[in-house]
Amino acid sequence: MAFRNPINREVVRLAVPSILANITVPLVGIVDTAIAGHLGDAALIGGIAVGTMLFDLLYWNMGFLRVGTGGITAQAYGRGDMKASIGTFSQGIATSLVVSMIVLAIQWLFAEAMLLLVDCSPEVERIARNYFFIRIWAAPATLSLFVFKGWFIGMQNTVFPMITDLWVNLVNMLASWLLSFYTPLGISGVAVGTLIAQWTGLVLALLLMRSKYRDLMQGTTILHSMKWKYFRRFFSVNSFLFVRSLLMLVVYEGFTIFAARFGDVELAVSSVMMHLLLLYSYFVDGFAYAGEALTGRFIGEQNRPSLNETVKYVFLWGAVIGVVSTVAYAIFPRSIIGILTDNAEVISASEPYLFWLLLMPVLSCVAFIWDGIYIGATASRSLMICMIWSAGLFIAAFYLCAPRYGAQALYIAYFVHLVVRSVYLTLVARRSVWSRIRILSAATDAIDS
Repeated sequence: MAFRNPINREVVRLAVPSILANITVPLVGIVDTAIAGHLGDAALIGGIAVGTMLFDLLYWNMGFLRVGTGGITAQAYGRGDMKASIGTFSQGIATSLVVSMIVLAIQWLFAEAMLLLVDCSPEVERIARNYFFIRIWAAPATLSLFVFKGWFIGMQNTVFPMITDLWVNLVNMLASWLLSFYTPLGISGVAVGTLIAQWTGLVLALLLMRSKYRDLMQGTTILHSMKWKYFRRFFSVNSFLFVRSLLMLVVYEGFTIFAARFGDVELAVSSVMMHLLLLYSYFVDGFAYAGEALTGRFIGEQNRPSLNETVKYVFLWGAVIGVVSTVAYAIFPRSIIGILTDNAEVISASEPYLFWLLLMPVLSCVAFIWDGIYIGATASRSLMICMIWSAGLFIAAFYLCAPRYGAQALYIAYFVHLVVRSVYLTLVARRSVWSRIRILSAATDAIDS
């Protein structure tokens, strides 16, 4: 690869810190699963999986707080409009605090309603409920951290998100392990560890922002940023991203809900397999974040050549990661599963699904890289339409295949959804991404005239 190319150097500069941070993200899930797997039977793994699913239902819907903030901020950075950048941050934080208060107010109703949809054993449900009602008190910190991460990335700074993520994830792992094995909390220690990690992470993010960006805050008031004419674009972009997040939940949480129909062992297997299916994505996401930051920046600058170079290099790096991941899964799948659980029944039951690990990486890299580019372009409507198709076909594929293939239908449906995302985003990229330069140029000319 052309390492001397300045755009490639920027891609690597932005991607590497994100990758270092992202490596610890699956480790948190792996440690949580490992704690459950070594404390007892498959019900503990299933309970943590269902409990985590409940938070995905809440927090993935709020994913726009990160991606929307990042895309809008990156374009403001490209224009050199720091006032708009700080305004976007203020709008994101205000939104996150309002949403977190609503989440805390409806926590009992939400948990009870969602658990009615999951066909799991009473023991799995008891563990999931206990996990949820402890971890829910981290909601204000968790949602605010979404905004901090998106804003830092939009400001072309992936070092601060790396520092924050490393702190949160390492504290989470250490606290969960110690509290689960060395206190009477047992499996509840996993939730308490997450609670501690999120709040200390928010304090750290505040300190980091104060250390570098304090001067940018001068002259900008929160009330000024809250005016509707400034909030309008924030909500316009994020309304589509909110719907997209709901549709992504149809896929990722539908995977868990459908798996629960096949019993506690298959639910445990699906949890382990999903960790493996997403493990490589945390490397790819580093380059997706770089694509997001640079795409937004170069659209803000109206710099088409640099945008073209950005897309080329992030896809080249994504392809490298996809191929390396496929080779690694081909050599070490059973060894990796052994790290997640020592339950012989779960390990044995996972054998029929291992070949999927060879099919997913390269294909999903295409979808994940496009996501970052589209987010930087604030092409949120196209992302939403893509997920309408992919979520609908995920459900259709599962119900068509389940009568004949049983639990294999889960993985067939997931594969179908990846194909749809990759193909659709590729086909509409010129209209949705590159046209943003012409659209923004026309809008600027109209304003100037």
